[in-house]
Parts: sequence; structure tokens; C-alpha cells
Amino acid sequence: MIQLKLATLMCAALCAAVPATAFAQAGAAKFPERPIRLIIGSATGSGPDIISRVLAERLYETWKHRVVVDARPGAAGAISADLTLAAAPDGYTWMMLTSQLFVASQVLADIKFDLQRDFQSLALIGTTPFVLMVNNQLQAKSVKELIDLARKQPGKLRYGSAGTGASEHLSGVLLGHLTNTNMLHIPYKGVAQSIADTIANEVQATYAVLPAALPHINAGRLRPLGVTTARRAALIPDVPAIGEAVPGYAMNAWYSLVVPTKTPSAVMNMVSTEVTKAVREPALMEKYRAMGIDVMAGDRTALDAWRKEEHKRITEVVRISGAKETR
Repeated sequence: MIQLKLATLMCAALCAAVPATAFAQAGAAKFPERPIRLIIGSATGSGPDIISRVLAERLYETWKHRVVVDARPGAAGAISADLTLAAAPDGYTWMMLTSQLFVASQVLADIKFDLQRDFQSLALIGTTPFVLMVNNQLQAKSVKELIDLARKQPGKLRYGSAGTGASEHLSGVLLGHLTNTNMLHIPYKGVAQSIADTIANEVQATYAVLPAALPHINAGRLRPLGVTTARRAALIPDVPAIGEAVPGYAMNAWYSLVVPTKTPSAVMNMVSTEVTKAVREPALMEKYRAMGIDVMAGDRTALDAWRKEEHKRITEVVRISGAKETR
């Protein structure tokens, strides 16, 4: 009995001496052992949805476990953040952090989470412009003509977005601020609905990320007037940048992956390495570029730096636009 107790005590002492990091690293070595849930704050068919599914397909080839894309649109992505934080921080629940949610966290008054405090970086995927598109029947074939039309009919023209506080919403707010025009904002639960209603002329204009906009532009269903980035997009070089007609105008969308803060570091590092490696592969880069994505393929450190700079930039854009809600 005494020998048994001594053996038990020795085992306990040895186990206590093994650093916790060793267990974490052992867990990371086996990761993943079941499907992963990737929550996005946009509707099916949106830019984040398209990008996530391409990445999920590629990661399955490596891990032989599915990355299940879970679209939870609403509240400009805030719903996806709440759901992610409610999950166990074990590496099996990821969130796509986009410029949309970054804007929402600055604009919406009832946000309960803190993006900087509550989420750790995994990988930066890339950036893309939004495209300002109008119904083909609208008598405006350029950004300047749209501005003139809005000035003649203040509050009469309607533009749709993926929701109040979304980047698409702020794109319209910024245009109105810089041109002293007033178009009525119509929020939707996702950009697909906004696009559909623009085609149907329920609203006259919409902003959508290039991956979501491109099929409708190519099919001639909507007329593109401008891209929101400072320079023209390579895939649609004939479409001018809005900033060519409105000096100082610039907005862009970006895509990244994050996890809850308490996720084990060893797991985060392993996932970051695999995702970054996958995105840097020529075949996947070409798929993304064909969608209009400027691939960045940054690791955790790169995404940390990007988030810091974007926080400064978006805070300033929200300030000058006057879009911030008050409690």
C-alpha cells in the first residue's frame, strides 16, 4: 500500500513537472480530429462566403476533416462574433473577420464585444474593392451623373447595403458626406438581397464586394459606376475609381480569420501556418485573383499589424462620415 501511494505521488509529481505547453503542443500535433466550424457574418453568395468555401475545400485536402462554412448574416457581422465567442475556445470554431465587422464595431452602439480584446489573429487572406452598381434603367452612367441626379432629387434615390453599420452602408455615407448629397439607405440582411432588389429596381443602387458583384456585371444585369478603392481594379479596368470623381474617397474590403482569445497558442500557430501556406499556393492564389481578390496571405503577426492600422483608418473614416450611433 505504501509503495502504491509512493508511486502515485511520484507520478503526480512527474505530471506536474511537464509544462502545460507540452500538452498543448501534443494537442496541436493531432489537430484537427473533427470538423471545424467557420462562422461568417454574411449571407450565402456573399464575398466572405465564396472566399471561405474555396479555402475550406483546399484545407480538406490537407486535414481530411471538413471546414464547415456557417453563414450567419445580420447586424453587420455582429451576430457571427457573438456566436464565435459563445463556442469553446479549442480551435474548432473560427470566424471570418472582415472590414464589415470592423466598421460595425465602430458604428453600432450596442456592440458588446471588443475585437481587439476578444479575438486573436490567425491569418490575413486578402483585400478587394466594393463596386457601386446601379439599375440599368437609372439615368446615370457615371459617378458624376449619379451625384448630379442625387442633388436634383434629395432623399429620393435609394441605395441598398448588407445592413446598417456594414462597410457597404458606410461607403454610401462617405459618398454623401464628401459630395453633400442625400440618398436613402435601405439595409438588408445580406448583399445578395440588396443586389436582387437593385436588379428589380426596388432600390436604384447598391455597393457590393467585387467577388459578389462580378457575375452581375459580366451578365449585364447591373451597371458598375465605380470601385471604392483608391485605384481601379485589375479585373474591371474600365470602371473608374470613385475617387477620380470624388477626391479623398476610398474604402476597401478585406478578409481574415480569427479565433476566441483563449484558444491554445500552439493550435493557433499551427492553423495560421497551414492557412497561410494554402493561400500562398499558386492554384489557390489564381482562384482568388480571378474573383478580384488582392491576395496578401499574411500570418498571425501580419494580421495583428493590419488590424492595428485598420482600426486607426476606419475610426477616422467613421468620424468624418458622422455615421457613429449614440446610445
